[in-house]
Amino acid sequence: MSKLMVSVSGVRGIYGDSLTPEIAMKYAAHFGIFSKRGKIIVGRDSRVTGPAMFNAVTAGLMSVGCDVVDLGIVSTPTVLLAVEESDASGGISITASHNPAEWNAMKFVGANGMFLFPENADTFINSLDKPVDYVGWDRIGKLSFDPDGSKRHIEKVLQIPYLDIDKIRTRKFKVVLDCVNGAGGMIAPQLLRDLGCEVIELNCEPTGIFTHIPEPLNKNLGDLENAVAAHKADLGFATDPDVDRLSVVDETGKCIGEEFSLLLSEKFILSKTKGDIVTNLSSSMASEDIAAEFGVKVHRTKVGEINVGKKMKEINSPVGGEGNGGIICPEVHYTRDAPAGMALILGYLAERNEPISKLAAEIPHYYFAKNKIKVDPAKLDGIMAKVPEIFADYKLDTTDGIKILGDKFWIHIRKSGTEPIIRVYVESETAEKSEQICEETIEKLV
Repeated sequence: MSKLMVSVSGVRGIYGDSLTPEIAMKYAAHFGIFSKRGKIIVGRDSRVTGPAMFNAVTAGLMSVGCDVVDLGIVSTPTVLLAVEESDASGGISITASHNPAEWNAMKFVGANGMFLFPENADTFINSLDKPVDYVGWDRIGKLSFDPDGSKRHIEKVLQIPYLDIDKIRTRKFKVVLDCVNGAGGMIAPQLLRDLGCEVIELNCEPTGIFTHIPEPLNKNLGDLENAVAAHKADLGFATDPDVDRLSVVDETGKCIGEEFSLLLSEKFILSKTKGDIVTNLSSSMASEDIAAEFGVKVHRTKVGEINVGKKMKEINSPVGGEGNGGIICPEVHYTRDAPAGMALILGYLAERNEPISKLAAEIPHYYFAKNKIKVDPAKLDGIMAKVPEIFADYKLDTTDGIKILGDKFWIHIRKSGTEPIIRVYVESETAEKSEQICEETIEKLV
């Protein structure tokens, strides 16, 4: 049996194995009590197990007295925005994000429209051992449906004050869009058309049958690269199943990657409004180069968008995110948002009137190697304990896992909060060096 993953990112597992309807109902009921039995907004991605999960989650919430608002199949940022702009006490996004189709999960949202702050998540997790106090028949919650979550999300993106919507529409960009048959098909094509784009849809039907590995990494986007080249498109966009991560393919049919989604957004936003950048420890050193160009600083946080979003809110940062393609634009809300990222990148393209390959080439290039070690969950801590000894001669940052700081390179080793794996990220000045360091690091750890 696989292990149920419980963390600040929520709870996730393989459906029917570590994650069952009984578990989903229990967690939902506890979250309803944690949220003071108030209104809870629920949305889900397109996974085949989504309806079963939704029914279990709804049963748990209503049985402790929560009224439930069903958004249907929507992006995760749509759920968070809906909570933020309502009188709801919280929300649940039913999605396993970039995980394969057999996985599902629940991401818990506070009344502020952000994922639970770590301290609140700990309080919630610590409450799970208590018995559920169900209500009687006369206090049972009610279920309603809200079909307009995606529409409101699009409207909010179009209201970003420094976007010149008319200029974007005048360019009539040709865009190939790959939504991997996830929830992106419910929002991204319409947003792009509202921005005047000619949209060529690739895997945009929200069937939950993912046509390729759903994580939007370069190696998984060959079909998108080919389609951009074949259609002579201006660019291609790819999202993960719950639409909080964005990857970009340039006009030549080359995937420039998730990191550049954030970096391009940083350059565009800082040209419009000044303020410090916030990103996580595993994101590119190029953010420091961009910050220096505009005379601002970079604040590094633990991995996890809530850590980035919380810090952004504290310092009033105009842009932040994670190097996995997670762009946070506070003009929309404090969460990773692929639709907002699409609009920002198109705004940058329209303003500069240059191909995206040229805009990407202007950003200093460092090279990532990313790999992971799949291990028995019981061995995760033992492997992590070896790291300080192996890298005793280097400066170590233990803010989140262990980051090894070398000369013109870094290595970040951390346990995943969503899977029984150890992630190893490396960045250096050449691709060959990064791959070599990554391989050598894994050999030392296993």
